Amino acid sequence: MATGFASQGDTAEKTISFTEVGEGLYAFTAEGDPNSGVIIGDDSVMIVEAQATPRLANKVIDCVRQVTDKPITHLALTHYHAVRVLGASAFGAQQIIMSDTARAMVVERGQEDWDSEFQRFPRLFEGHESIPGLTWPTTTFDSGMTVYLGNRRVDLMHLGRAHTAGDIVIHVPDENVMFTGDIVEYHSACYCGDGHFSDWGQTLDNIAAFDVDAIAPGRGDALVGKDMVNAAIESTRDFVESTYRPVQRVAARGGTLKDAWDAVRAACDPKFKDFAIYEHCLPFNVARAYDEARGIDTPRIWTAERDLEMWKDLQG
Repeated sequence: MATGFASQGDTAEKTISFTEVGEGLYAFTAEGDPNSGVIIGDDSVMIVEAQATPRLANKVIDCVRQVTDKPITHLALTHYHAVRVLGASAFGAQQIIMSDTARAMVVERGQEDWDSEFQRFPRLFEGHESIPGLTWPTTTFDSGMTVYLGNRRVDLMHLGRAHTAGDIVIHVPDENVMFTGDIVEYHSACYCGDGHFSDWGQTLDNIAAFDVDAIAPGRGDALVGKDMVNAAIESTRDFVESTYRPVQRVAARGGTLKDAWDAVRAACDPKFKDFAIYEHCLPFNVARAYDEARGIDTPRIWTAERDLEMWKDLQG
């Protein structure tokens, strides 16, 4: 294994795509980097996901300004991770929306997550000096809420635990399009370091029940058409299950974290090794799966120090 995080060697700028996934709905994607979404209403715009820094957020804004001059009034954040939320200040949105649980996770572990992700992903945090601090929502909700952008209805919902305990999805009924955050990925590894493996499949089922026509996933290309949507949901399910099942078996027999690592590599490398950020995610995924398989329901907080200790253990 490399001596540093796989993501530390990922220094090349990614090619941006801005794909229409429905009328007035767009997915901002960048070759496996964190995606953002755009929802254009009658007189204003909602952004989904803020990017890691104002520098990256401005790339989203540049794309938005190619298609509309309406003001950005709402910012929906699907969860608390630093690479998703710390660019929020660039949008100047009046309303910043999270789930109640996601806000509680900012309180509990937001600064630690920032420090940890800053160490893991130096490229994404170029221009970090312009981040004014942790991103706090102006509005939170428990299970669901609706925002009207003029006549356009936007439903924000917590459909279950998956990538984090506080994940939300955003559904636009008039076009039957969903923005899923990192619950669904496309040809990108799922980051499961703060995840809930046992719940993830049911949450995917809850998304699938909407039978949407397009999805803007957390990472990877926009998913347009039911075939592509369903393929991505099932690929995500396979990734999560292929990670967790080998670890369950290792934990049941009292095996070590290194045993779990070897078992996951054997199961996942043949299928997923070419996925974006696969090598970066794998150690964090194995560590969390090992904890959950041993009965630790709430993910332990990742810190910059814990990251390095785990990395060292797995190289032994």
